[in-house]
Amino acid sequence: MPKLVVLGATLECSMGTAPAKLNVLPADMIDATDVPAASIQAHVPNTNVPPFAMCRSPSNPQVAAATAAASGVLTPQPCLPVLAAPWSPGAKHVTVAGQPALTADSQCACNWAGQIRITDPGQTDVDVD
Repeated sequence: MPKLVVLGATLECSMGTAPAKLNVLPADMIDATDVPAASIQAHVPNTNVPPFAMCRSPSNPQVAAATAAASGVLTPQPCLPVLAAPWSPGAKHVTVAGQPALTADSQCACNWAGQIRITDPGQTDVDVD
């Protein structure tokens, strides 16, 4: 079973240059851990998912413009994630704030072609299904 994802989980984006830490609002506190647990709805840029330093995706308009200005040499630009859909999949049987719990095997897609995955769920004691 995958681990429950909580505040401080480590995230990586395939188009980012550095990892980031998931932010979970205290309103999502559940008794399974002493830190807020995340639901699949914890995908709001800057609220839940901070930037991943620099973006290397040519699908990002700012990267595309900077790359064109540099005669085609890929020129990363500051990351500003755009996450239109929730994390997937979530837990089948465990909910947080009425939504499926976020699990360590969940992923989220950025509109700029990056795939965001969880590399450390932030805790090691609670498994969810």
